[in-house]
Amino acid sequence: MSLLEIENLSVIYATKRGIFGENESIHAVNNLSLEINKGEVLAIAGESGCGKSTLAKTIIFLEQPCNGKIIFDGKNVLELNKKELKNFRKKVQMIFQNPYASLNPKMKIFDTLAEPLKINTNLTPDKIKKTVFDTADKVGLDKECLKLYPHEFSGGQRQRIAIARALVLKPEFILADEPVSALDVSIQAQIINLLQQLKKEYQLTFLFISHDLSIIKYLSDRVAIMYLGEIVELGKTDEIFNKPQHPYTKALLSSVPQINKSGEEKIILEGDLPSLTNLPKGCKFHTRCPHCMSICKETEPDKIQISDSHYVKCFLYSQKT
Repeated sequence: MSLLEIENLSVIYATKRGIFGENESIHAVNNLSLEINKGEVLAIAGESGCGKSTLAKTIIFLEQPCNGKIIFDGKNVLELNKKELKNFRKKVQMIFQNPYASLNPKMKIFDTLAEPLKINTNLTPDKIKKTVFDTADKVGLDKECLKLYPHEFSGGQRQRIAIARALVLKPEFILADEPVSALDVSIQAQIINLLQQLKKEYQLTFLFISHDLSIIKYLSDRVAIMYLGEIVELGKTDEIFNKPQHPYTKALLSSVPQINKSGEEKIILEGDLPSLTNLPKGCKFHTRCPHCMSICKETEPDKIQISDSHYVKCFLYSQKT
């Protein structure tokens, strides 16, 4: 059963460039549709600048889309009134990429965790205190830590604080935007294991954004591959990693270092990522694709079903159906 449905979502930023301030548009997310099932971890992978973080911020309504629908629990988030939107944000929380920037440096950790409860609930001060203590304990923070300020913690500890802040309202859905990319490898493992433990205990649904494919393979149930604001391939984790279909997915996977990898050449994509202000016509990947055909330059491919749970947007497969 789907908890979140995204339908034909587009996010375009208006900006100016040049000495004369010419208007131009940055196409961050382009007509994207996606379903996230209750209780699953759906990971989104892709290069920097492909629109992963913009998508996450738009889902939680920190960014305004120009068109499309975001349906959470049967209701379009973009049509909610102020009271309904407040209730939605209790159910949907976000863990940001940078634990150094996502915490208020002037607030003690107890106040950081207590603030969402004061704003969104009618709990008594004693109940708030107990909830903060219990949540801090769940993420491995000692009570004494709650008296300190963010600058007195390491990066891993700060990310635990950020996770506790996301959990304190007991949400149903968590957007995790590169939650371990700023951490040392040993600390990354601790945070990933913590997220897995919390998912089971709280029965959470995750949208997990990362450029680290090894973490995605370990943590996710399904994987969406994103390129220039579009989902070009989506499937179960084992389908994406064992039977990738899209040339871009294959290139991403070939770049992952593996000790036992033999007989496979690394796929080098030629050319730079196209400008988001001037997207290519047709298939957005055709400017870098080693299998580019004439139709790719003129027409955008439709979704091609590889299996019940796996689809790809590529003309290489439309000719086989």
